Amino acid sequence: MPDWSMLAPQQGTLADGAHWLPVRVFFEDTDAGGIVYHANYLKFMERARSDFARLIGIDQNAMMEGDDPLGFVVKRIDIDYARPARLDDALVVETRLKVLKGASMESVQIVRRGDEIMTQALVRIACLDRNGRARRFPDAVRHAFAPFEIQERPDSKGSQPHGNAK
Repeated sequence: MPDWSMLAPQQGTLADGAHWLPVRVFFEDTDAGGIVYHANYLKFMERARSDFARLIGIDQNAMMEGDDPLGFVVKRIDIDYARPARLDDALVVETRLKVLKGASMESVQIVRRGDEIMTQALVRIACLDRNGRARRFPDAVRHAFAPFEIQERPDSKGSQPHGNAK
């Protein structure tokens, strides 16, 4: 029997001002043509954003509980499907915080297979209360994300989505 204490759920890492999440493509992720179904890239990106928040100390469950619950919701996604990923591909989802505003943030997310960009997206996230109204991020959330905000426009070499992330 395996030592269960040595097993951990899928987890990414923080490095180079970004969050990186490895993702393996399983049969359930593919369509009848054997390539990753387009909506599953959104799932990979959601997992990466959730893991990013968890790794920097944001407890989304705690945010949604209590007298003044708040949550993150996707407001907009601008996505480009560049190449198809296939069964058993080892992918990495890179997440970079582009802009942190009062009640929203924009992230650049790139799904890669090795050096190849498979999909890239600009994702706007809003902070909402239980009534669906925009609310400012709590100070603790802002402080956790702030070190990851892109401070300067990085040099664009054509592989960055919207010319804003490395």
